[in-house]
Parts: sequence; C-alpha cells; structure tokens
Amino acid sequence: MITTEELQELAVTHGTPLFVIDHDELRTNYATFKKHLPRVQAYYAVKANPDPAIVKTLFDAGASFDVASMPEFMVVHEIIKDMPDKERQDWIWDKIIYANPIKANETLIELDKYKPLVTFDNREEITKIKQYAPHSGLVLRLRVTNTGAMVELSSKFGAGPGEAVDLILEAVQAGLAVEGLSFHVGSQTTNFENFVQAINLSAHIFREARERGYDKMNLLDIGGGFPAPYDDSVKPLSELARKINAELDRLFAPEIEILAEPGRFMVATAGTAVSKIIGKAVRDGKLCYYIDDGVYHTFSGIIFDHCQYQMESFKKGPTQICTVFGPTCDALDVISMAEDLPFNLQRGDLLYSRNIGAYSGASSTYFNGFSPATVIHVNR
Repeated sequence: MITTEELQELAVTHGTPLFVIDHDELRTNYATFKKHLPRVQAYYAVKANPDPAIVKTLFDAGASFDVASMPEFMVVHEIIKDMPDKERQDWIWDKIIYANPIKANETLIELDKYKPLVTFDNREEITKIKQYAPHSGLVLRLRVTNTGAMVELSSKFGAGPGEAVDLILEAVQAGLAVEGLSFHVGSQTTNFENFVQAINLSAHIFREARERGYDKMNLLDIGGGFPAPYDDSVKPLSELARKINAELDRLFAPEIEILAEPGRFMVATAGTAVSKIIGKAVRDGKLCYYIDDGVYHTFSGIIFDHCQYQMESFKKGPTQICTVFGPTCDALDVISMAEDLPFNLQRGDLLYSRNIGAYSGASSTYFNGFSPATVIHVNR
C-alpha cells in the first residue's frame, strides 16, 4: 500500500487533485482472485477503470478482458496490436468478451472482423448479429437475482429463464454459434446467495438445452459483482469463493470453461485520491470544507456508483462532523454531509480517500471548466 508520506510527496511534486494508482495492488488483487477461484479465468471489466496502464498491468499478470464498447475494445487491442495477425486473432477470440447485450449496428460491423465472443439476451439482437456480425461466438445473458447489490442490473439486461433455451435454439437455427451462458448478480454484491442461485439456474438451462438437442455450449460466464473491501462489513472473497467453487464443481463438468468479469474487485483498492482544501466556511453552524476535487471528477462514484468514500486528513487533531464540497458552482457537488475531520484544517491542507479506484476517475468530466485529477501511476 502507498504510504501517507508517499501520497504527500506526490502531492508536493505534482500538485492536486491527484488520482494515484498502485500497480502492486492491482497485481495483488489479480493474484488473490486466481488463488481463491483457480478454475475461473478473470476477464477484467474495463469499464471499472479503462486507464491503459491499468489494462497493461493486468494483461501482463495474465488477465483476459470484458469490454462493453468499441473504445474499451480498442484500449485492449492497442496492447496486443504488435502480435502477428493470426496470434492476435486467436488471442481476441480466447481473451475478450464483448459483454454489452445491446449493440449498435455500426458496432457489430466493426466487431465482426475480430470474431469475438458477444453477449445477447433477446430476439432482436439475434437478427442484428446475424446480419452484421455473423462470425461472432454468442453467449446468452440470463436475468438473475440482484438482491443485495449496490448497483442493480437485472431490470436492464438478461433473458428470462423461461425463454432462454428458445433464444439459444433460435440463434442456432439462424446459423450462429452459441458458446454458453452468462449472468451478472449486480455490482458490489454482498449477498453471496445471488451467485449460488445464478449458477444453479445456469446448470438448469444447460440441461434443458441438451434435452432439446443442443449440446455445444462449453462456457459459463459468472459475471462481475465481486465486492471490494470498502469496509469491515464486506465479507472476504475467500468466503464467496468457497460457495462458488462448490457449486461449479458440483454442477459443471471440468471441460466447461468458467469466466468471470471482476472490475471493482481488481481496481478499487488500487486507487487513492489526494485533494487540497481551497475554502472553509461555517454555514448554519456547521463547518464546511471546499476541496479541489468533486463528484464531477474523481468522486463521480458518489453519483453514478451509489458509493460513499471516506475522507481522511494527513493532519491530526480534534474532529467534528462537517460537510465536504467539491470545487464547482453546482450544489450537486457534495462529497459528504457528515465527514468526521479535524476542525482546525486550513486552506492548503490535504485530504485523501483510499479505495477509490473503481467507477470514479472513469466518469470524470470537465464540467464548469475544472480539469479531472492528474493520474499518477506508482509501479515499483
């Protein structure tokens, strides 16, 4: 972990706001995932943080990749562009899944030459893929329970269990190759039974497909949702892995390839934000600090990811509950209404927030003319 002393030195050298990425932590997280889920190939969800340096570190560690847009696809493609054509094509087929179930025609046309795996969850998508990307391998995404997830996804994506095999057979009849199933239990899922139920549902769909004459599915993508340890209430990955491993070994033969799409778990703990107090006021008797980062920048996860980040001070002293505002003129730019910080902090003092690597800087904007935080990579 990057020390507080190192964070302060970086702030002096580079100014603020800073978004510091610890690549040792990325490698540790990937190794932890592989240790506890040895049967599962990790396809890093690039949307969690698409910084090319992060993608490169995970590529070097052995990760595959889940992309959901052509710009994300091209971030990965840039890393492998120097491979020989055949080797690159084989790598894309084996190591990238385009996991957005709804794709524009233009996207499918662009994807087709790479012959990737793509997800689908409805009849209209079968028609589009047949017309614009017939060389793709298909994975049917199922709708599964998202109870207990921080970000729910089942209302937007996923085929119902009752229609799943019908959709598989329709795709096959259209001349497409259905390689397997996928699901997503919701982002930051702390209800581990979601995974158990979804794996059991998937096994049922596999059986029904075989009974109805289709036995060519060879992979299961168990999606994302692996929780980052934001606080002590989050149970460890080892506990979740025991449940997943038991169900996979019980229900799926060893020759079935198992994929997963961890994003937050890989990158959340690798990111730290460092910001500077630029103003201080008392409003209605409550202390308010204004800093040079906010919800339009590194703290965008407060809005888009339903996530709350703990602010900490490098300086120590008696504390009180205060409000922390971002720098823009928008009243939405509130980082916290109840942060416990020293009350004697002054303009120019620094604050920091750990575990902010996922779904944060990825959504930064230039709203109000303020630039996103400078990204600093620490790669020992």
